[in-house]
Amino acid sequence: QVQLVESGGGLVQAGGSLRLSCAASGRTFSNYAMGWFRQAPGKEREIVAAISWNGKGTYYTNSVKGRFTISRDNAKNTVSLQMNSLKPEDTAVYYCAAGGRYSGPDYRMAAYDYWGQGTQVTVSS
Repeated sequence: QVQLVESGGGLVQAGGSLRLSCAASGRTFSNYAMGWFRQAPGKEREIVAAISWNGKGTYYTNSVKGRFTISRDNAKNTVSLQMNSLKPEDTAVYYCAAGGRYSGPDYRMAAYDYWGQGTQVTVSS
């Protein structure tokens, strides 16, 4: 089992920045690919960014490329999502997830077995 707890969400004006963090406990965090997903009201959950187990590979959905950066610190068992130039359409509940062991970044929700409870990000116009 891997337990995940997100933090860092909040209310920000358009153009602003937020940094989300996800703290992991349980099984060896450094073995797992990690991802950030989001779900806006009335919409399906979607991938935002993913990072390989060793941090050498990343994936970003097109709408956040150039604005968001995913990173991980395996020594601290954390994965982060730096979000810059935020837009109202980024408003959603953001979820951290742990995926395959020794895997590359994966955009498929089905590849992730462990999920956090989510943190709300609201971007005002």
